[in-house]
Amino acid sequence: MDVFLQSVKDFFGNYMLMSAVVAWLSAQIIKIFTGVFQNRKMSLTTLLFSTGGMPSSHAAAVVALACAIGLSQGFGSAAFACAGVLAVIVMIDASGVRYETGKQATILNRITKELFSGKAEDINTGLKELVGHTPFQVFMGFLLGVVVAAAMFFIM
Repeated sequence: MDVFLQSVKDFFGNYMLMSAVVAWLSAQIIKIFTGVFQNRKMSLTTLLFSTGGMPSSHAAAVVALACAIGLSQGFGSAAFACAGVLAVIVMIDASGVRYETGKQATILNRITKELFSGKAEDINTGLKELVGHTPFQVFMGFLLGVVVAAAMFFIM
């Protein structure tokens, strides 16, 4: 039982992991408010567990992880190099490929509705349109990740 308790303590005491988790959770909570402001409606399930939106929780999490590793192990460490490269890849993907995929889904949904003129229920429609982020949303996730990692560094 002591090994289990120590493992739980180690898990929650892992500054790097907790920085990433807190950054992700913070971004998801912020999305509730930005989503209400933008859409004039509140959907906690959609906003907490969906992709896309402001700020990017993916960017916040990977940047917080990279910064936490840099602060704790040094910005010249191999671990920081790996986390930094991962963060760059995730941010490029979020604002590039995934963002473009969402734009394509919007167009395909419109085409499908027009082609089937109201009979769209006959086919599988409704591609998910919000899958990526604008560069600004990714940048705000980046900033959130840096702030959370720095704050957690001083707290933990």
